[in-house]
Amino acid sequence: MATTRTAHTEWEGNLVQGSGLVTFDSSGIGDYPVSWPARAEAPNGKTSPEELIAAAHSACFSMALSHGLSGAGTPPTKLDTRADVTFQPGTGITGIHLTVTGQVPGLDEAGFVKAAEDAKANCPVSQALTGTTITLTATLA
Repeated sequence: MATTRTAHTEWEGNLVQGSGLVTFDSSGIGDYPVSWPARAEAPNGKTSPEELIAAAHSACFSMALSHGLSGAGTPPTKLDTRADVTFQPGTGITGIHLTVTGQVPGLDEAGFVKAAEDAKANCPVSQALTGTTITLTATLA
């Protein structure tokens, strides 16, 4: 069964002085302010498209890795995933780096790295972001 999730942004003003509010419609988890300075300079309590991508990517990757490890008979006890999305004004998103540390009883480091590489290549968010370079560091705790 296909699902559709929805968010919307209300923006006021020009790019540099303006600001917006991102609303997560499907989940109802809240409204989050967004602005150009939060994107290109310091966040100052506001989010950015890159932070939203980082959240989506870290969650999707963690789900894909957990699923792959469980399917291989080595379910994880814990996965801690960070996604760093780099934005260069005037250029755009220049890369995403995933860092994952896992607790996976019965699995060695090489097996964990292989599973993490597979999750990086196959999670739906990674696939949606194929126009960007995605790198990975994976280690067992």
